[in-house]
Amino acid sequence: MALNRRKFLKKSAVTGAGVAVAGAAAAPAAQASPASQAGGAKGGGRPVKRYALTVMGTTDLHGHVFNWDYFKDAEYADKAGNAQGLARISTLVNEVRAEKGRAHTLLLDAGDTIQGTPLAYYYAKVDPITAEGGPVHPMAQAMNAIGYDAAALGNHEFNYGIDTLRRFEAQCDFPLLGANAVDATTLRPAFPPYFMKRFHVPGLPPVKVAVLGLTNPGIAIWDKAYVQGKLAFPGLEEQAAKWVPKLKSMGADVVVVSAHSGTSGTSSYGDQVPYVENAAANVARQVPDIDAILVGHAHVEIPELKVVNESTGRTVVLSEPLCYAERLTLFDIELVFSRGRWTVESVSASLRNSSSVADDPAITKLLADEHEQVVAYVNQVVGKATQTLTTVEARYKDAPIIDLITTVQEDVVRAALAGTEYASLPVIAQASPFSRTSEIPAGEVTIRDLSSLYVYDNTLVAKLMTGAQVRAYLEYSAEYFVRTAADAVVDVETLTNANGRPDYNYDYVSGLRYDIDIARAAGERITNLTFGGAPLDDAQQFVFAVNNYRANGGGAFPFVASAKELWSESTEIRTRIAEWVTAKGVLDPRDFASVDWRLTRDGTPVF
Repeated sequence: MALNRRKFLKKSAVTGAGVAVAGAAAAPAAQASPASQAGGAKGGGRPVKRYALTVMGTTDLHGHVFNWDYFKDAEYADKAGNAQGLARISTLVNEVRAEKGRAHTLLLDAGDTIQGTPLAYYYAKVDPITAEGGPVHPMAQAMNAIGYDAAALGNHEFNYGIDTLRRFEAQCDFPLLGANAVDATTLRPAFPPYFMKRFHVPGLPPVKVAVLGLTNPGIAIWDKAYVQGKLAFPGLEEQAAKWVPKLKSMGADVVVVSAHSGTSGTSSYGDQVPYVENAAANVARQVPDIDAILVGHAHVEIPELKVVNESTGRTVVLSEPLCYAERLTLFDIELVFSRGRWTVESVSASLRNSSSVADDPAITKLLADEHEQVVAYVNQVVGKATQTLTTVEARYKDAPIIDLITTVQEDVVRAALAGTEYASLPVIAQASPFSRTSEIPAGEVTIRDLSSLYVYDNTLVAKLMTGAQVRAYLEYSAEYFVRTAADAVVDVETLTNANGRPDYNYDYVSGLRYDIDIARAAGERITNLTFGGAPLDDAQQFVFAVNNYRANGGGAFPFVASAKELWSESTEIRTRIAEWVTAKGVLDPRDFASVDWRLTRDGTPVF
């Protein structure tokens, strides 16, 4: 099967322009639910008319079409026995439609679709969908074939720029929703805020289902380079409060929210924007007349969460299926027709597991060629390693494999600033232990080996920082470790991720030497901090090579977001690593490894 390069006739609004909201969709010829045929006297013996609707949902697909690990060049497998990919979801969806009747189902997604795997990267950068006559994105092909009705925008939809997102949008047979993705100037919707579908019921008015899409305010920080001055992202709560009454006034009998936002009420970006990152439960509590919320963004599994609305006392049901197409949420909604209108009587949520079914052969056949092209791409050999490098201990020991990242970033920034007024300043760099399982084996090194080391599509930025600011940065990073007394047993499984801090929000900083004393309280752990063999001068200026997520405030590290930007680029750090290794030909730790930091307790090394 050749790559599908058909032209799409559907138009997409240009960036920043207001978009007409999605109108009511033509309804399939539905039958009344089996429940509606049941007897039951009410109001003088008249039969009660009921309708059953099942809303299915996925989220955080992140480019997973098949149950395949491109980094390991093998079927995906984990200790829990999970399976991944839209090919599995397709089988589950077919089962649900057969059980419930297709005319009684709706299929939604809550965002983060086109970034996350080498397959997603390939069709954004290597064989880009934006090229003249370019391919149709595999995620669009799969989701169209499965029959998605609508999807909310995720923050990672913006990672490759607005042109790529708009092209993907044009390739989808369903709307991408974002009520709180607005034109930065006019504040009018830049994407359809909602989608409405009518379900036909013989002899009765149709059941009208409205789906409101909400995305994440953090986009304004994380992808500032692409959206600043073009798009704005107000809070989920305020936009839901604006749009839900409109949907009800338009006759919506059921209101479902698809929200790319977790339930915790917390934010990873501090106070850089005034809107909550994980606001789905807040929306349920604060905004009346919502029946169900499909939750995304947090990459956690929530079969069913019930939240009571503060105004009405009604229960709102939330559910988040596990990411990467590992789970499918089912909202089972029962409606009753009384006094001339449909009313939601009950909502319940449950999950189905992708590991319980096989791939849908229709999806396998549809995208076999695209999959094979990406497999061939990631298996290209770019160099040879003199020894095996791994991230297994990188969370708590200075690992050479992370030093490779910081060395590449330093080299790229030095070259970029050569001949400028900042060329004489020392360059330092940050990097995080993203993966606990990445390995570059001794011998041939492939693109997939390097991609597994740097799993995000981050780009490089150079910031101007002082010694005092770097010290504060390191102290904040060191909060990642659980405080451990000098005489306590050290368990590496519980030593990190204090207060839920993820691995990607712990940073190495190269070019300095320092100890992290984990017996001390957070905020006073950095000791013996030196530069060039002498105690760090707080006034010393540095060029700090950081990824764009960190540069824009991701993780809420101090000072870096507001620091002066000296240079930035759009080439991914992953690509820079591959270029560096290709130019060297040989990957030898002697060219990049150094011991910059160590963990101590009361001055004694932990390891």
